Amino acid sequence: MRLPREFAVDLLTLRRIPAGVRLLVFAAAGVAVGMAVLVAHVSRATSYLSDVPETCLNCHVMEDAYASWRRSSHGPVTTCTDCHLPHQNPVARLAHKARGGLWHSYVFTFRLEPQVLRLAHYSHSVVQENCLRCHHDQIQMVRLAGVTERRCWDCHAVPHGPVSSLSSSPDALRPPLPQAGLGPLIRPREVPHEKE
Repeated sequence: MRLPREFAVDLLTLRRIPAGVRLLVFAAAGVAVGMAVLVAHVSRATSYLSDVPETCLNCHVMEDAYASWRRSSHGPVTTCTDCHLPHQNPVARLAHKARGGLWHSYVFTFRLEPQVLRLAHYSHSVVQENCLRCHHDQIQMVRLAGVTERRCWDCHAVPHGPVSSLSSSPDALRPPLPQAGLGPLIRPREVPHEKE
């Protein structure tokens, strides 16, 4: 009977497999790791670990949502995650962020995004709780504060406006996308400075 350490070494080094096949396996693993690193770099995967609102601009369909939020009354005082992620504990926060991120990755990769963006059903309670958390002082005397049949946005405008569609704001409101880190592919035109 082999010891667990010997078994692990055999498994990791593929010692029992012929050298040619072993080389192919390691080459394929190297290509897979290289592609994963490239995809992580191009998709700015590490940016999703932060709460910076500009992270939402990684997906072009979020440009209108970002622009409408930035120009709303919420823009100067909140971030996207203040409204869209739970605040009970870090585990719930990361789990909700991962669930939404995986869903967004799937939808955007396969180009399944709808024309009108809507809040996911599993996010309704999160956003509602965050509305109540931030606006608690304004609603503590209101009778409807504890009502669960209606959500805050059923009556009140949200920072993104009444409709969040891919064509809801003109191009002029869209902020420029940050570089993907591949270097300038197209050089911007130089604008001559006016003489003062």
